[in-house]
Amino acid sequence: MFRILIIFCVLFSFSAKTNGQFKVSENNRFILRDGKPFFWLGDTAWELFHRLNTAEATFYYKKRSEQGFTVIQAVALAELDGLHTPNPNGDLPLLNNNPKEPNEKYFAHVDHLIDLAKSFGLTIALLPTWGDKVDKASWGVGPEIFTKTNIFDYGKWIGARYAKKTNIIWIIGGDRNPNNENQIEVWNALAKGVREGAGGNDQVLMSFHPQPNALGSAEWFHTSDWLDFNMFQNGHCRDQEHYLKISSLYNKLPYKPIIDGEPLYEDHPVCFNAKDLGTSSAYDIRKYAYLDLFAGAFGHTYGCHDVWQMYDSTRIGINGPHFPWKQALDLPGANQMKFVRDLMESKSALDRIPDQSLLIEPNETPSERIQVTRGNDYVFVYASTGKPFSLKMGVIPGEKAFFYWINPRNGEKSSRSSVLNSGVQAFTPPSKGYGLDWVMVLERN
Repeated sequence: MFRILIIFCVLFSFSAKTNGQFKVSENNRFILRDGKPFFWLGDTAWELFHRLNTAEATFYYKKRSEQGFTVIQAVALAELDGLHTPNPNGDLPLLNNNPKEPNEKYFAHVDHLIDLAKSFGLTIALLPTWGDKVDKASWGVGPEIFTKTNIFDYGKWIGARYAKKTNIIWIIGGDRNPNNENQIEVWNALAKGVREGAGGNDQVLMSFHPQPNALGSAEWFHTSDWLDFNMFQNGHCRDQEHYLKISSLYNKLPYKPIIDGEPLYEDHPVCFNAKDLGTSSAYDIRKYAYLDLFAGAFGHTYGCHDVWQMYDSTRIGINGPHFPWKQALDLPGANQMKFVRDLMESKSALDRIPDQSLLIEPNETPSERIQVTRGNDYVFVYASTGKPFSLKMGVIPGEKAFFYWINPRNGEKSSRSSVLNSGVQAFTPPSKGYGLDWVMVLERN
């Protein structure tokens, strides 16, 4: 009986240690959870803790879980007057704006919403603070409250508070790029504080959320021991060559996983200029998802302009939102993200690599981009406007290969056809034109 009890305790201890734990894969390209590939399909809900009560958060989580999302990106000290405007329970996050005096009532609500997310199978990508508390930008309302000393203490406190939560990935930063060495040191201090409080490197997965720039988090922190994966945001313009940024980071040593943590949001003024460029469409949104992933990203974050700020008629909207957030949850781009996840999880992940060398035709126009990724026994091709293309064959086993088309707008699949798996073969998507994007799956029998 004693021996059985010892075995049980050892097994339980192992299970408790690994349950919900995230880490980087051995090839440094992907994220694992409990040893299995984890597909990050994120949503930017920056104001979640600040603006939603329990009932509203339940509504939000339920919808996003049903739509296939796996990660919710949210901020403890929020952007929109997060220090002075209370949460729905009437609580502010800090006493006297002092990072050394966190308000227990406010963070009890954060605790509750993190646990509630777990009940829906959702991971929280938790930002300890928005960046205007470190560097007050023109649209931030601050105030700047952090120094190298107190931000380490705050990081250690919040890291320890959530050390036992198994559905948290940490994101340092908060839409701000360090402008000088002091700010770099402040962010480093926050990261080190979180790691120390949460139990060390083996217990924490962490990145940095920047403003748009060439290399994202890698510009300042690529070799930092606390940065486990790189993140960038794309600036809310359409048809930008962000796949080239991903490619550049993908090949940067030492290798680290890459993700676009803030893409062009659905229903967002394109380049903040709705008058001349309109607002983004579902097509704009899904195009970035497929191009990013096929260029080497390990996952993808969706975002909605109405949802990140939890806009409704009782609030002043930022940059012209059109729909109350509950209605905006069902915008078409959000519902089309489940097709992205279904595709990426349909084949083996850990052997997937970007491979534009298979594509024969010139591929220089961002608006008509064709992007290729492959594993050991499959190839995915995304044709953003349905243009015909030709591929070098033979990269997967077999004398013949089989292919079919997926419609990214509704997830429908064509019948499967065969093709000679040698030389160069031409492929023509079912339709062509603006907004008529297609995914081709090429596989062995």
